Amino acid sequence: MKLTQEDTAQIEAIMSLMDCQKGFKCYQSDFDNICPATQRGLEMYADCCDASHAPCEFRVPFGYGAFCRCPLRVFIANHLRR
Repeated sequence: MKLTQEDTAQIEAIMSLMDCQKGFKCYQSDFDNICPATQRGLEMYADCCDASHAPCEFRVPFGYGAFCRCPLRVFIANHLRR
């Protein structure tokens, strides 16, 4: 994925403010190894589309689905449409 300097700066700022139990594997893989999520239109959440329901500190069950509240994943879904 080709990122602009502004995108990279925002991503690095987000990462500096959070802890990730997975060691930011999504970022290290250039977002090729990223959990499935879609844009929700909400500033703080994305739709978690991970059918495996693997344990995740950022997964928030809601109704029949779940939200993702990982700040980095939400940024990628909302701003980079991925």
